[in-house]
Amino acid sequence: MPEHPPTGWARRRARPSTATTDDDHEDDNPMTTAVDTVSITGRTTDTVGRFLVTARSNHFVSDARTGPAEAVQAGELLLSSLASCSLSNIQLHAQERGSGLTDGDAHISYERDPQDPTRYAAIRLDLRLGGVTQEEAETLAGLFAGSCPIYNTLRRGGNVTLSVHARSAALPAS
Repeated sequence: MPEHPPTGWARRRARPSTATTDDDHEDDNPMTTAVDTVSITGRTTDTVGRFLVTARSNHFVSDARTGPAEAVQAGELLLSSLASCSLSNIQLHAQERGSGLTDGDAHISYERDPQDPTRYAAIRLDLRLGGVTQEEAETLAGLFAGSCPIYNTLRRGGNVTLSVHARSAALPAS
């Protein structure tokens, strides 16, 4: 498999079989082609405040803000997803446009709301793009802002649902 898959490769997944209509191909832009559902799982570990997270076949440790604080924390994962999405999105758009982008850096931060610690008062993105003019950098940033689901969900405040199901505790071994 190539190090950088062809444009749209990772985003164009087969949907459940249905009749095809002209509407099914209304948007062939790989940055806006939707995957129906993506799932991530997490579980507690024997260390309070430490969790094992699984995304596809990738596993990593995450710590709570109040936990051991040795591994990446939830807020940092949120910012990391925004960094990854912004840079990959901009890189793809630059490649498609022949922009000459040579490198990019994303510096992303959040500020916790002092009146409501359950939310962030602000999330800031600072993108530094090399090898392009300021005008092209702004165009690439606009293309990113118009097509990144992570950015747009955060910016608009997405529909988040919560469900919880209790299960019986495991019985101790005899």
